[in-house]
Amino acid sequence: MDAPYYVTLKKLMEEIGLSAYYMPVDPEEIRVVQKDVDRPGLELVGHLEFFDPTYLIAFGRTEMSFIVSESEKEQRKHLEPIIGKNPPALILARSMEPTPVMLELCKKYEVPILTTSDTTSEVTAALVAYLNVELAQRITRHGVLVEVYGEGCLLIGDSGVGKSETAIELIKRGHRLIADDAVEIKRVSKKSLVGSSPENIRHFIELRGIGIINARRIFGIGAVKVSEKIDLVINLELWNSKKVYDRMGMDNEYMEILGLEVPVVTIPVKPGRNLAVIIEVAAMNHRQKKMGYNGAQELLQNLGMDINPEDITTKKIDTNW
Repeated sequence: MDAPYYVTLKKLMEEIGLSAYYMPVDPEEIRVVQKDVDRPGLELVGHLEFFDPTYLIAFGRTEMSFIVSESEKEQRKHLEPIIGKNPPALILARSMEPTPVMLELCKKYEVPILTTSDTTSEVTAALVAYLNVELAQRITRHGVLVEVYGEGCLLIGDSGVGKSETAIELIKRGHRLIADDAVEIKRVSKKSLVGSSPENIRHFIELRGIGIINARRIFGIGAVKVSEKIDLVINLELWNSKKVYDRMGMDNEYMEILGLEVPVVTIPVKPGRNLAVIIEVAAMNHRQKKMGYNGAQELLQNLGMDINPEDITTKKIDTNW
């Protein structure tokens, strides 16, 4: 079964700056499906129990010094069990060249050899960082993603509630648009979600009554951004007079996206409310909370009221998003 996400070796080489020493086929045809990079240590001495042939293989100064110290017969004994499993590519750091046996085996099993002037740690770090994003678990959801005072704010809500109009106002106030209508969300680590726009609709906004506009063309390159970490979800909903909205900000609400809990602020929408200003304040308030300050708690303390941590609730909210 094909892996859900992959990066072609050609794209990887372009992004990381890798050169081809030996390339048996078009690198566009080779797929990299694993985020990690293997530096063979125990594998070189025959311990292959946990060896995964879908990993990229990186050889540094330590591994190569071991290989070149062996006879050709021993080199073949150490390398063939690894190269013979057809990893996507062999990467040689510090501009090192393969030994004749290594090149022979790579040609035999059609395994590409790539080189870089970077150290093994540098190229491994670059590869893992890049692959973590490109191969991340992802979903696409309806919403608008904007950067407000450095905070990634994901605006969600029913169609027609005013998400795109609010994004336009935020852009005019100096903030930046990442995605409108469709937001592609990737889980790039155990703690982080990054949102972006599908490339074919990037920087476009739909405004009812106006139509489709290109925010980058109208407001300039400084009004847009390709991707942004999602720090806060802002749920816009039509004002419901029968619903009790949070007026203190003591309780914590969150929603689950790709297994991660993201803070949520629900903002009721009705004529006369300046949503752009409210979202700016929500972004700044969220940043203060991350830094350990809560205005509601300080007010209660000033009023002489004791704050019981057990009274502060954290609840998951369900939306139609």
